[in-house]
Amino acid sequence: MRFLKKNYGLFFILILSFWAVKPFFIPGFFPMHDDTQVARVFEMGKMLGSGVFPVRWVPDLGYGYGYPLFNFYAPLAYYIGGAFILLGFNALVATKIMMGLGVILAGVFMYFLARKFFGELGGIISGLFYLYAPYHAVDIYVRGDVAEFWAYAFIPLLALGVYKKNVLIGAVGYAGIILSHNLTALMVTPFLFIVVLLNCYIAFKNKKSFIINPSSLVLLLGLALSAFYWIPALVEIRNTNVFSQIGGGADFKDHFVCLGQLWDSLWGFGGSVPGCTDGLSFKIGKLYIVLSLLALSVTTFVRRIRENKERRIVFISFLGFFISVFFTLEISKPVWQAIPAMAFFQYPWRFLILTSFFSSVLAGSVVTLLGQYKIKPYLIVLTLVFFLLFFNIKLFNPQTILHKTAVDYTNEHTLKWDTSRISDEYLSPNFKKPKSEKEVAKGQTNIRVEETNIEKISNMVSLIGLLAMALGIILFKSKANYE
Repeated sequence: MRFLKKNYGLFFILILSFWAVKPFFIPGFFPMHDDTQVARVFEMGKMLGSGVFPVRWVPDLGYGYGYPLFNFYAPLAYYIGGAFILLGFNALVATKIMMGLGVILAGVFMYFLARKFFGELGGIISGLFYLYAPYHAVDIYVRGDVAEFWAYAFIPLLALGVYKKNVLIGAVGYAGIILSHNLTALMVTPFLFIVVLLNCYIAFKNKKSFIINPSSLVLLLGLALSAFYWIPALVEIRNTNVFSQIGGGADFKDHFVCLGQLWDSLWGFGGSVPGCTDGLSFKIGKLYIVLSLLALSVTTFVRRIRENKERRIVFISFLGFFISVFFTLEISKPVWQAIPAMAFFQYPWRFLILTSFFSSVLAGSVVTLLGQYKIKPYLIVLTLVFFLLFFNIKLFNPQTILHKTAVDYTNEHTLKWDTSRISDEYLSPNFKKPKSEKEVAKGQTNIRVEETNIEKISNMVSLIGLLAMALGIILFKSKANYE
């Protein structure tokens, strides 16, 4: 009862998250751009069931010859899905649970972050706004980008750890991002690195240890925990055909967002094309933009705002909001061209992940800011929740429901031909791709894959990271008991 009273906002978010995941309760499944999710969960479950960990290679993809999928494609969400297969669920149900869990975690982690800034009611608003952000709906029900929306969920956890100077929470959040989606990790890491440098500078000015501080430990421990994945991926990527994904139809120069699209753009289930007539929506959401500008205006011009903490959070969040919007627009093209690594993002509109994050934080701040005018906080919350759900629930629906079962996604034909053709960029450049289904490998292909030295080293680094985290938890509990 005490926990319920202390965390009533959490239960409020869990209840109101129902409409975000409601389609997962409908029999069958829905089409999406990355229509490989059930197959990947099935393959992960098969390898985990065989006692393989960490999973790097799957046997049925790669046209039946085997495929090093999870050596390069961030695996965390699929470990979760594979675990549910081990618990007895079929591949389709396990995929739905895995996806639904990732959706809900976004709202939960944002709630815990914003609650530290703006109290219980502000945490509720930020959590729900983050959960029901339009780009979140695009990732779930249009693109089907499970990896990206799982990374989206861990961003607030990383921020919470950095803000609280809690190395364990921050490291889990950072490792979660890396293990969920490498491109989101590449996007978030510069922000974390800036925080590390600022903290080092402040510590140096105060004549304290400026190299070892909580934020730098978050960075190092997060990298260590996820080393079993990212070290082999970086070292062995040259043996794949992944660089073929840069340019062509995924050239970043063709996928900048038009300014008007951020305010409003038609909802669709198509693709991204050059110009301003894309088949999917890139809107931030009018409510999000208005509340972000309102938060900045009130914080800047109203003298009643006494809390320096709230001012800092609002100004930093709006700066992050502005920077992330900037990178979606063509005006940022010189920066993209100056930093070759940014070509891996392929689509500038991916920065809507961060835009959604910062605008959701700003939305939560409005509860506190307007409270300075003696407006009842509960009235503000109820009004914002009503308008949020009224405008955004309809976005969290698939285009249609397909009456398919798990077998439709995991039969031999689908795995070795249909799914393999969707994702084959991690095959060797020398691999001759089959031109027809007759050329795929038939039956069970047994390929022995030896663990490389680099994989042994990376596994050892991750083990050291886990031991360091365990030691940190023990020391933290011992300190708490002593106090």
